[in-house]
Amino acid sequence: MIDAHHHVWDLSVRDQEWITGPEMAPLRRDFGIGDLPVDAAAITATVLVQTVTVAQETPEFLALAEAHDLVAAVVGWTDLTTPSVGDDLAALLAVPGGRYLRGIRHQVQGEPDPRWLCRDDVRRGLAAVGRAGLVYELLTLPHQLPAAIETVAALPEVDFVLDHCSKPPIASGELEPWASLIRELAARPNVTCKLSGLVTEADWGGWTVGDLRPYAGVVLEAFGPDRVMFGSDWPVCLLAAPYGTVLESARTLTAHLSESERDGVFGGVAARVYGLA
Repeated sequence: MIDAHHHVWDLSVRDQEWITGPEMAPLRRDFGIGDLPVDAAAITATVLVQTVTVAQETPEFLALAEAHDLVAAVVGWTDLTTPSVGDDLAALLAVPGGRYLRGIRHQVQGEPDPRWLCRDDVRRGLAAVGRAGLVYELLTLPHQLPAAIETVAALPEVDFVLDHCSKPPIASGELEPWASLIRELAARPNVTCKLSGLVTEADWGGWTVGDLRPYAGVVLEAFGPDRVMFGSDWPVCLLAAPYGTVLESARTLTAHLSESERDGVFGGVAARVYGLA
């Protein structure tokens, strides 16, 4: 089993400026590889994903992957808009642990321009990511999906991964226009989706699997099980549920699939997308 999305941070090395306010207090501490409760969950490999737009974080994560057998791949960050992006990616691939770099991500969700992904400099950077043999992870909000759809269509040679199902409005119970946009994005064969981050888009204190089911259903139907992979989004998920509950919820949401399809969601798809043995 592969957890395709988790994070770590050490606040003595670097602050996580997004962890603010009393509701985020459970995350206001250090989280390391050894804190990830994978033994009880039978997770055998993970994908470690960037948390901040700081260049130094990616080499640090690659060193962690080199030191810990559990981490099989890293999704890092680099400035997509700089003319040197190709050289920057080559440099990352050459550092100790560089062989674990399998993807790049930027917090598009925080960009004020809803069409940031359509900028010429961003598109050039995304093309460089593809030429480097890496995937690009889309961290978007629903209103940014139209730009994501256009960008994925414009760059068919780049493999994209949609994080957290583009954060649907589960707490409000609304499906549209998110569902229609997800189906349009999924029509492009160069996109895979992570079944991750749903519990923190629901009511943190009172969510049920039933609240998540319509959204997971749209994703599984639109992408098909062969383009969906499980991710815990630990430790962010702790705002709404412990690791085991997140995993069990994902198992419940995929219980109607065949055994081979579930094997894909919980490992096979991630192994294919990230090139894991």
